[in-house]
Amino acid sequence: MLKLLILVFWLDLLGLSIGATARKNLALYGKATQSTLGENPWAPYGHASNAIDGNHNTWYEAGSCTYTGKKTNPWWRVDLLDTYIVTSVTITNRNIVPERLNGAEIRIGNSIKKDGTDNPLASVINSIPAGQAQTINLKGFEGRYVTVVLPGKGRFLTLCEVEVYGYLAPNGENLALQGKASQSSLHSTGFAYNAIDGNRASLWAQSSCVHTALEFSPWWRLDLRKTYKIFTIKITNLKVAPTRLNGAEIRIGDSPNNNDDSNSRCAVISFIPGGFTKTFHCNGLEGRFISVVIPGRKQYLVFCEMEVYGSPLN
Repeated sequence: MLKLLILVFWLDLLGLSIGATARKNLALYGKATQSTLGENPWAPYGHASNAIDGNHNTWYEAGSCTYTGKKTNPWWRVDLLDTYIVTSVTITNRNIVPERLNGAEIRIGNSIKKDGTDNPLASVINSIPAGQAQTINLKGFEGRYVTVVLPGKGRFLTLCEVEVYGYLAPNGENLALQGKASQSSLHSTGFAYNAIDGNRASLWAQSSCVHTALEFSPWWRLDLRKTYKIFTIKITNLKVAPTRLNGAEIRIGDSPNNNDDSNSRCAVISFIPGGFTKTFHCNGLEGRFISVVIPGRKQYLVFCEMEVYGSPLN
């Protein structure tokens, strides 16, 4: 018990918590390249990979910074090896001549046309103090390649570390098919699994709908097995008695307790016509568990399919 308390103390001191999802620096798992390698006695120290080695040392002679030499429009690029939604980029500048990085552009996209310098412009670096790191928060730029380009003639491009954070871009896969379902009770053959069998059949006789007993605040829950950013959820209603689903809440979070306020509410189902499928937008809410709950009243919980679309974290 004492060891656990000590661990909690140090995690709190470091600004972490048990159960928190650590951000992963995607650049560490990528491949880096650059326009040229500077021609000077220390050229071996200036390789592109130095900026993704996890070392924030800002002395060039220590061998952890890049260097292109004096060129026109020099660039550096990391291939993340998959398409991500990039939410932030952190760049560490050299501890001398920091002004050389002023005006550098960060471009993110899926093209290597013109070495990635034609990809959408995500941000421009005005200045980063000597030996310091600056984080540029972005609003969802999608791409496999993150390029830093320094426009102009006779420019030196040196980067001591580049960190990239984000999450995998959605690929259109229905995540619910990989999950595990449960529910508060069972009526007849309305098993929890029926709602994630990939079948939108909406007639009870087709054995593809869930059905709880008549109870107070019935619930159905999907365990995605790990945390995702959820963008859309589609629910198909039963063909008959469609009003039974009216007022149901869709909740998303990392708690398996359906009454836990830490799980966020994506939507309240006002009405889905019998046999129809309705899409609900959850705007990237994060969670492992997705619940459908009818709060505060005695009711059967019945619906026929849930589809979930989003992106895994880390």
